[in-house]
Amino acid sequence: MTVTRVQPKNESLETSVTLFETLGGEPAIRSLVDRFYDLMEMEADFAVLRGVHGPSLDSARDKLFLFLCGYFGGPNYYIERYGHPRLRARHLPFSIGRVERDQWLACMGRAMQDEGMSPELVDRLLEAFYGVADWMRNRDG
Repeated sequence: MTVTRVQPKNESLETSVTLFETLGGEPAIRSLVDRFYDLMEMEADFAVLRGVHGPSLDSARDKLFLFLCGYFGGPNYYIERYGHPRLRARHLPFSIGRVERDQWLACMGRAMQDEGMSPELVDRLLEAFYGVADWMRNRDG
């Protein structure tokens, strides 16, 4: 009987690259977040999602930028400023159901495409975002 062993590929921490770096750092994350909120503001198919955010998107833009920097492996700006994200708790004041979840994901997917991310990366990120977005739901429908 032959035993096959799979050896893991170990990459040095000095040469590993984060998703934050791969995407282009802070300028790319800012651009993605701005495109996401611009689409939410412009497109009628995101009207329900836009309505959840109140009259101004300024605070949401800044907080998502700060959060995504750390989420993608860059600086933990959000945690430094606000503490642990506690995403579900922070979103409880907002009515979030399937429509809001789906519009958030569609808007982010379109923003990532508009920012020139590869289809494979968009799919990978949307899969990760889906789990978080679904966990944010606090009502049926």
